[in-house]
Amino acid sequence: MTRTTFTLDLELADHARSLGVNISAAARRGVAEAVRAAMADRDRQAYERMPELVDDEWERAESWGEP
Repeated sequence: MTRTTFTLDLELADHARSLGVNISAAARRGVAEAVRAAMADRDRQAYERMPELVDDEWERAESWGEP
């Protein structure tokens, strides 16, 4: 694990603390979700650039090689 710092609006931080929100855990969840979204977007863009094409072997490959 690594430490990093970020800036949080004072009012939001105070509200989170008053509600007992663990700001570090919430930040980890938020960053993890942002990473998942960025990876999905990157994958979608790559697919749009080079879409997978169906070929004659498609059905066989989909059925684990069974004819």
